[in-house]
Amino acid sequence: MEGKTQLVAFNASAFPYRGTVPDSKKPFLDVRNGKRVGHTTLKGDVCWEDTTYSDRRSLLYLPPGYNAELPGLIVLYLHGQGATLERDVQARQAIPRQIADSGQNVALVAPQLAFDAPDSSAGNFWKPGHFAAYIDEAAERLMRLYGNKRAGAHFNASGVVIVSYSGGYVSTAYALAHGGAVHRIKGVILMDSLYGDEEKFAAWAAARRRLAFLLSAFTESTREENSTLQSLLGKRRIPFTSGLPTTLTPGTNAFVPCGGLEMHGDFMTRAWGPDPLKQALTMIPGYPQTVRAGKKGA
Repeated sequence: MEGKTQLVAFNASAFPYRGTVPDSKKPFLDVRNGKRVGHTTLKGDVCWEDTTYSDRRSLLYLPPGYNAELPGLIVLYLHGQGATLERDVQARQAIPRQIADSGQNVALVAPQLAFDAPDSSAGNFWKPGHFAAYIDEAAERLMRLYGNKRAGAHFNASGVVIVSYSGGYVSTAYALAHGGAVHRIKGVILMDSLYGDEEKFAAWAAARRRLAFLLSAFTESTREENSTLQSLLGKRRIPFTSGLPTTLTPGTNAFVPCGGLEMHGDFMTRAWGPDPLKQALTMIPGYPQTVRAGKKGA
């Protein structure tokens, strides 16, 4: 199969969002200027709904050779602040290319969060059950992109690895805490992305301690938060290691220091080495695109 890419509007998109900010009674859209409504970010910036919180699109990608008759993974990529799907996720961070180069049977879904804005708001991912609704819709959209209705069962059964960069941690934390369908989550990869919500990550790791993996790679930007999460895991007697593991198997919890603040902007292509997402995906056993010798193929 040739690689396939699509940008498509989702019903279960992150935005628009008309609810409140969690743990407060404050409406998310708290600013009005004539007919325009907007949101005040934590830093005091005002971002307007029509330009920042109205893009329903997600990026879908199936790499060359993807085989729906073999076990597959869905990577849910949450891009963080100041990003667009085309300019950053596709081009600058090369997420589809890294997936293709991994040789793994991995499909990509990446929702547009706040559009090119200094904001980490999770929007509808704040809502209980929204992660499950998003992944259900993603499975259907991937089946359509694949081009065979019989692949629907494959995508509905595929496990999910959440990959979060920078400000994507908010959407990730709430997906883990009460997004539903937690049984589908096989692992979480945090790419300099732990800026808070450490308790939510620790609680998830405790609940899934033998069933999923956690890999957190970080710069000095999130060193303190990673130390806090390690302490929380220690209190729960959850073992973890420092340094890049050889495999990402269920029960693995690893923290990988990767240098100074200057690396943050290019972290998705530099981190502990070139194309870190590609390498991380190759470390997940059980998802090769080709059947091993001696086993019947598709």
